[in-house]
Amino acid sequence: MIKCHLSKLMGEKKVKIVDVARETGVNRGTITRLYHETASRVELDVIEALCRYLECEVGELFELVDSE
Repeated sequence: MIKCHLSKLMGEKKVKIVDVARETGVNRGTITRLYHETASRVELDVIEALCRYLECEVGELFELVDSE
């Protein structure tokens, strides 16, 4: 399964979902789903916008973990 570290990265930078949505132009609902790890798919432009905003690599935002 894919784990999303958006909540951790946002916490480190002390930004809120609304801040990320406003600054990136990404839909607030999309960010919320990623934050709570309930998203089932993500567009590449969203991943790019989040990585640029958070100044991180894709591998820092997403991680492949074994399903239990």
